[in-house]
Amino acid sequence: MLTWEVTDKSISYKTSKVMPNTTSEKSASQLLLAFLTRLHFYIGLFVGPFIFIAALTGTLYVITPQLERMVYHHELTTDSSGTFHTLQAQIQAARASLPEDFPLKAVRPAIGEGFTTRVMFKDPGLYGWELQTVFVDPVTLEIRGTLASYGTSGILPLRIKLDYLHQNLLLGQTGRYYSELAASWLWIAASGGLVLWWTSRRRYAKANTRNPYIRQRKNHTSAGLMIMLGLFFISATGLTWSKWAGSNIAQWRHSIGWVTPSVSLKLDENTFSEIAPAATPKTPHADHQLTGDSALPAHPGDALFDGVLKTARDAGIDAAKLEIRPASSADKAWKVREIDRAWPTQVDSVAVNPHTMTVTSRADFKDFPLVAKLIRWGIDAHMGVLFGLPNQLILAAFGLTLCAMVFWGYRMWWQRRPQPGSPVQTLSHTWLALTGLQRLLIVVIAALLGLAMPVMGVSLLIFIVFDAIRWWRSQSLQSAHSV
Repeated sequence: MLTWEVTDKSISYKTSKVMPNTTSEKSASQLLLAFLTRLHFYIGLFVGPFIFIAALTGTLYVITPQLERMVYHHELTTDSSGTFHTLQAQIQAARASLPEDFPLKAVRPAIGEGFTTRVMFKDPGLYGWELQTVFVDPVTLEIRGTLASYGTSGILPLRIKLDYLHQNLLLGQTGRYYSELAASWLWIAASGGLVLWWTSRRRYAKANTRNPYIRQRKNHTSAGLMIMLGLFFISATGLTWSKWAGSNIAQWRHSIGWVTPSVSLKLDENTFSEIAPAATPKTPHADHQLTGDSALPAHPGDALFDGVLKTARDAGIDAAKLEIRPASSADKAWKVREIDRAWPTQVDSVAVNPHTMTVTSRADFKDFPLVAKLIRWGIDAHMGVLFGLPNQLILAAFGLTLCAMVFWGYRMWWQRRPQPGSPVQTLSHTWLALTGLQRLLIVVIAALLGLAMPVMGVSLLIFIVFDAIRWWRSQSLQSAHSV
């Protein structure tokens, strides 16, 4: 049968009659190392391009907030100064600018003088969770522009495209396989690379760096060690957003109580059953639109925004950046939440009963369990918003280093690529040479990881099929030559 031996230059195999169950303890460790080497190579060869694209598009995303503010300066800012109109008046101005009456989703009041208010509508013509956002000058009620916006960060068309490029290569739900594939294998590739470096560090410590292969290997290894913690961090946080593995992670977090606290929007039946939505109290000085002989707001709920905002402010929602979401039905509360993810984090939220203008539920970040805080900070750091510019620069350096690692990995493969007539090296060869216990452990671990991360599991099966075909062809050729 075929057994493997590790050399300074590469992994090679030779013919031997020694069976796996008679392999010495030292040989067993070498054979396991040969298996990890071949697996690390397969991950780099097949998943490397997806990791490269994810790193590059992620880098483009995190370095563009300043560019976005420049591109959309007209919509985001205003030169007006003076007293702000009520939110009701701003909302009505936004409604009047639209070609049709879209449902109002949320309002983000101007953070101060010189900035616009965002009035956000659900437009069925937009993709996914995008909202049609009208930018209103709070002083003059001038409409500064209308753009699609997306997410808590409120990113605009430029960065929406970059975000989708990072998430799904602009291919919709189907494209999400790519990013989940990269995130699923990244930490495994990092773990394998760490083991390979540790076991070979002495052999390569004094290697001649004038050798192109040795130089590429040193660059690849040094870069990996520098960003090792980042590889695990980006992989873990990226998986939380993925569709299949992310769903499993969410269920697991819920089962052990690692759930981020949120406000309850359910109202006591006695507080709304006797009050019709159209008769809800209006804030003082609310602007009205005349309809016939009566002065009634075109949308009764618009008159509640100022009162709900005041109630939330009085309850301690003090961040400059916040969002007001009206209730979806009469038996639900309105939600006011802080959306400033910079440090220190301001993500408190309250539920407000619009009928009584009282707070019915709240979730304060200072009261979050430590795990929930770490999850919040981890996600924000992944997006490059936690520490502002320093966070952006660190992620950009990380992303470019990861891209360089993939490039150096391919250079190493090209320099040591199999020559015509050379023995075929396969994962199947290395696996068959392992001891029975090692093979059993590998199968169990692979099955568990495949269940937890389905995209990784399916891609592993593809690896195995591809490798088995190469192994079978190699065996057939050897049998033909031996005849």
